[in-house]
Amino acid sequence: MPGGILAYLSEGKPSAVTTRRKLPGLARRLTSRIAQRVLRPRLAYADPLQRLALLGVAAGAVTGVVVSLFRLAIDGAALVALGGDSENFEALPPELRAGLPLLGALVVGIALTRLSEDRRRTGVAHVLQRLREHAGRLPAANAVVQFFAGTAALAAGLSGGREGPAIHLGATASSLLGQRLGVPPDSLRILVACGAAAAIAGSFNTPMAGVVFAMEVVLLEYAAATFIPVGLAAVTATVITRYFFGDMPVFEVGNIQMHSLLDVPFVVLAGFAIGTLGAAFTATVRLFTRMGRRPYWVRALLAGAITAVAALPAPAIMGVGYDTVDAALAGTLAWSALAVILVAKMAASSACVGLGMPVGVIGPTIVIGAACGGLLGYLGQFLSPGEASSEGFYVLLGMAAMMAAALQAPLAALMAVVELTSNANIILPAMLIVIVATLTAGRLFRQPSVFLATPAALRSRDEGPP
Repeated sequence: MPGGILAYLSEGKPSAVTTRRKLPGLARRLTSRIAQRVLRPRLAYADPLQRLALLGVAAGAVTGVVVSLFRLAIDGAALVALGGDSENFEALPPELRAGLPLLGALVVGIALTRLSEDRRRTGVAHVLQRLREHAGRLPAANAVVQFFAGTAALAAGLSGGREGPAIHLGATASSLLGQRLGVPPDSLRILVACGAAAAIAGSFNTPMAGVVFAMEVVLLEYAAATFIPVGLAAVTATVITRYFFGDMPVFEVGNIQMHSLLDVPFVVLAGFAIGTLGAAFTATVRLFTRMGRRPYWVRALLAGAITAVAALPAPAIMGVGYDTVDAALAGTLAWSALAVILVAKMAASSACVGLGMPVGVIGPTIVIGAACGGLLGYLGQFLSPGEASSEGFYVLLGMAAMMAAALQAPLAALMAVVELTSNANIILPAMLIVIVATLTAGRLFRQPSVFLATPAALRSRDEGPP
């Protein structure tokens, strides 16, 4: 990370004027141009709902560009690190499997140690905290940390997701746009939700799941007036990311469906098992957050060391890991490989998230859920040879169930799996397993959303509002 950026970020709490003055040039020019030349003339003569609709489109456009740049940065850095395929960590020799995440953790740890604790806060938990305590006014400095440190961490193979950082970047870009326009606090909150929805929509190519996530997790409410700008933001961002990356789905899902209603009892049992796993994941993240008072570079090195140890037997857990999900869906992974990936991904991801690395938590829940679902699929085939649904069917259900259980966002998880498959036949079993998993993790084991278990969320709760 350049010294100039570090010097800017490591300063004390800036005023709003200072923050705007030091806002990185590209972001400042972009938000200013949109605000002054495009939006202000139209907002002046529009009714409130029309204003929100225009703001939603603008937020989606800005977020779509930012999320695309972030994804390109990760892929580019990983290509340099791996010398080819940006997700082919499996091809690395053992010494590089261990050395790369350690080196990445060391670089991120040293760079961010120079920053204050406030400046190191990133991800969805930071967005929720600023929404709750600062009316959605998100600082640009933390987004700069998220972009560069998140890129370095994921490219180096530290176990995490890119969707959480994308939500932070999209919400911040939308918040800065609203601050530039001087919108009232209620509208600024909606703009933050627009950025979150656009980030999910652009990352997964799932606009409806992005809308539901924003309402279920960010705003905690469903309203028609909110749906319009948030929906427009999600659609706009999806169009932009499709321009950069095409219309291909994130995962290669065939025509997967439930073979027989005899699968229903096993789906219920699978929901209980994955709900228990989701609760264990959240509890493990909370366990690692207890080290929050140790120096940041120590925590970063520990996260790198745990990832390095986990990557030796299971290099598939490094980085985002969506190629592993594709392999599980295709049924090309043996049950023993799925078991190793499940344990290793749980350990590495909970360490990276709990110790405060600038990576996301949504991606790991998908990979862990896919591995667990694949194991349950093998078990189903063993118990009912030729009658149980395919392993890919349970991989897909496992992804939805783990996401719902860990995030406590059942509707967003359900919409994501439906959009990813474009298959209405999956709705019945997906709805059933999502509900059972959510109740198991949240009610039976009394675990909150993993977003509330991250270091940023816990420190915010302990400190209280300023």
